[in-house]
Order: sequence, then C-alpha cells, then structure tokens
Amino acid sequence: MKLKFIVGALPALLLLAACNSSSTKTTTDSVKTDSVTKADTSLKNASFYILKNKHNLKAVFTNYGGRLVSLFVPSKKDTLTDVVVGFKTAAEYKKSTEPYFGATIGRYGNRIAKGKFMLDGKQVTLTINNGPNTLHGGKAGFQYVMFDAAQPNDHTLELSYLSKDMEGGFPGNVKVKVTYTLNDDNELRMDYEASTDKTTVVNLTNHAFFNLNGEGSGTILNHIVQINADKYTPVDSTLIPTGKLEPVAGTPFDFNKPTAIGLRINAKNQQLKNGAGYDHNFVLNGTVPSKYMHAAKVVGDKSGIVMDIYTQEPGLQFYSGNFMQSKNTFKSGSKDDFRTAFAMETQHFPDSPNQPSFPSTTLKPGQVYKTSSYYKFSVKK
Repeated sequence: MKLKFIVGALPALLLLAACNSSSTKTTTDSVKTDSVTKADTSLKNASFYILKNKHNLKAVFTNYGGRLVSLFVPSKKDTLTDVVVGFKTAAEYKKSTEPYFGATIGRYGNRIAKGKFMLDGKQVTLTINNGPNTLHGGKAGFQYVMFDAAQPNDHTLELSYLSKDMEGGFPGNVKVKVTYTLNDDNELRMDYEASTDKTTVVNLTNHAFFNLNGEGSGTILNHIVQINADKYTPVDSTLIPTGKLEPVAGTPFDFNKPTAIGLRINAKNQQLKNGAGYDHNFVLNGTVPSKYMHAAKVVGDKSGIVMDIYTQEPGLQFYSGNFMQSKNTFKSGSKDDFRTAFAMETQHFPDSPNQPSFPSTTLKPGQVYKTSSYYKFSVKK
C-alpha cells in the first residue's frame, strides 16, 4: 500500500496510528506533534511518506531534501518514541537556520577545503557556504532539491534526482538514487547509487539528527556512545582534515569503550576547541569494501533505546550538536537547543579530493557508485 500525503505538514494519521497501536503507546512528546499546519503552496510538490514494519516502527520522510522527518521506535517502557528531530512542514525545513536536519546529503558529504580541488588536471571550483569551505555540496546541496519519489510498498521509499552538470560547480550529469527501507529486523537501511557522464566526485550520506530519549527531551550529553575506530582525522580551525590519521588512544576521541558523550567534551583539547565539541571523522576499524562494518552503538540514557550503526563506508562523522542555537522550533514544540541532538554520518573522509592518501571519492563514466548503511534499533531493558 502506498502511503503518500501531498500536503505541507506532517500527517496526523501517523500519530493516530501510533496512539492506537495495540502493543505500544506514543510518548507525550510524540503527541505534541499531532497538529497539522496548512500546506505551503510554494512547496506544493513536497510530500510526506510513511514507512512501517510489523513491529510498529514508523519512519516519515519528505522528498524535499530527501529528509528523514520522524522515526518512531519502542523504548524500554514500550512507548513509541520519535528519535529524530525535525519540523512539521517542508516550508519550515526551507527556512530553517540549520539546513541539514534529516537531509540526504550530496553531491559531497562534509567539507572540501576552500571549495577547490584538482580533477583530471583541471581545477574544480565549487560554491562556498561554510566559512572558507564547501560543506555538504555547497549552496546547491541536495538538502534544497525536490527528489522524485516512488513507494513500491510500505517498507520502501525510492528517491531519485538528476544533478546536472556544473550544479554547485561539480562536473557531470549525475543520476542519484537513494532507497530507504524499514525492514522487519528493525533496521532503517540506506542504499545509495549514482552514475555520471563526466569524471566527478561523489560522497552521499544522510544527516539525521537524533535524540534517543525523544525529540524535546533535553541534552544528549548522557547518551552512551561506542565507536569502533582506533584513529580519527584531526582538523584545522576551519574543520578541514590535516591529512593525518591520529590515534584516539589517550584522547577524548577514544570511544572504543562505551562512554557518555559529555564525559570529556569540555576537556582542554585543541581538536575539541576546533570543533566546538565533537565534529570529527572517525576512521573505522577493519573496513572491507562491500562488507558491513559495525561502526558505532549509541544508547539513550533515559529511553534505553539502542541504535547500532553498520556501514560499508570507511568513515563516520560524529557531530555532537555544537552549533544548535535555539533558533528553530521542532514538531514537538521544543527548540533546537545546544547539544540536544547528535548526528552519525557514514561517509568517505572529508576533503578527500584534496587528500591523495584518503580513500578516493572519484567516480568515472561507466562506473556505478554503490554504498549501503543502516541503523538497527533495539531496547536495553
């Protein structure tokens, strides 16, 4: 069954379904999202899509920016908790001071130094949107585009987009397809595919902001994080990697053992100062092409919700919500307060086009870019 809502607001039907579930109840924070605002005619092609599985997990997406809007998962109290922060309307995403909430990121996830790199002996110049650098595709990033959407069943959403030659400065007409699947193993899967007619660079990811205690539940500093990485890529003051792979051992970046996010976040450390907290790429252990790596585990301290992250990518960007400034109002009515959500973005390394020692992100005509990651949810009783 195709569940599509051609409106500008998060459908109340989803929340009614959560409330009427025979096995779960919705949280108070979730109930707050049941008001539906008027459709925004300026984004009339924006639609919301609901995915669900047999365990009553539900995910809501919009094709505006290919965004994950909500993700309802059971907590230790058997209540459905929306663990993704976001807005009720596509228009609110468009005007938000933080453009990346929930978005499918492209063409290039993370930063490229000074918006320039050499490709086939020629300089590529991109749009600048993050200090002196290009971030998440620049001013023409995928967070601003309207994806074509198809929902073949209630588990799956297929999003497609043609990124035209020189869009944002990137060469090549690049055909992108992202398939989001919510399966009965309580996994939200993200399968990315791209092809090009000119040599280019591609690095796709999703930028969902999570709070495993539920949207509007406060700080994420007591969440417990484990990242399977012995090294990370330190950055300069503009958050561009230095090119070195540094050991995490003996530093605040060692999450090989489960550690609260806030335990060392205020330590005297130049890297934490550069990132205003955690905003760094971790070099995942034992990454093998086409094989899944158990990249990370995050546990909500109040909810008991466990999110395990698996990926075929060599890196994971851990962002601790350092630039959240209380300027936007989420669907629960709460503000995007400082460090009330985190992101875990599976990726190739930042600035790879300028770093020959990093895994390559170059895509040539005739090649197919394929990569897959997934979040698996469970409950710690």
